[in-house]
Amino acid sequence: MATPRTTAFVVALVLLVYLVLMGGRAVTMIVTGQPVFVVLGLAILVFPVLGAVLVVDQLRFGAATERLARRLDDEGALPDVSHLPRRPSGRVQREAADEWFDAKQAEVEAEPGDWRRWFALAQAYDLAGDRNRGRKAMRKAIDMERAEG
Repeated sequence: MATPRTTAFVVALVLLVYLVLMGGRAVTMIVTGQPVFVVLGLAILVFPVLGAVLVVDQLRFGAATERLARRLDDEGALPDVSHLPRRPSGRVQREAADEWFDAKQAEVEAEPGDWRRWFALAQAYDLAGDRNRGRKAMRKAIDMERAEG
């Protein structure tokens, strides 16, 4: 089974191939000088480049998250969710995820300057099904850890 990291790099590689192939087509359209083809050629270039920027951002986010997780693991402080009850699907039961979230949120409120608490809160958001807030909390943890030096 492919790891998320492998999958991310395969998607990035496919995007790179797409950029190269479509870049040639876009240039061909642009050099025709016909307004409709120039606009289409520029669109063909802009959208994949925007996609590439987003993919690179996500790869950097994933690498930073892995780095924090390794650091926490080395410190023996990686949040442990193995004790939480799970559904047959493997997901943590909603009530247990909500309780764990409340505990992690209280830890952040008690010590808001600790990136480790924000990392755990990000994981709690993810378990509770709120991935957007989880990503925001993880980005805050990453920024705080970088600022720590």
